[in-house]
Amino acid sequence: MGTFMQATPVQTLYVSVRRDELRRLQEERDQLQRQVAQLSLLLEQSRSDGKAVNA
Repeated sequence: MGTFMQATPVQTLYVSVRRDELRRLQEERDQLQRQVAQLSLLLEQSRSDGKAVNA
């Protein structure tokens, strides 16, 4: 049998973020989302090109 661990109460963490930090994080998130969309499109194109070559 495994060891029994006593459950601890849930803890809440509060974080302060300055407006300029939040803006920078939002811009970084937007840039990463655009990059993911672009890479997904390239992946789909390469998959469809592969199917056309194999057909």
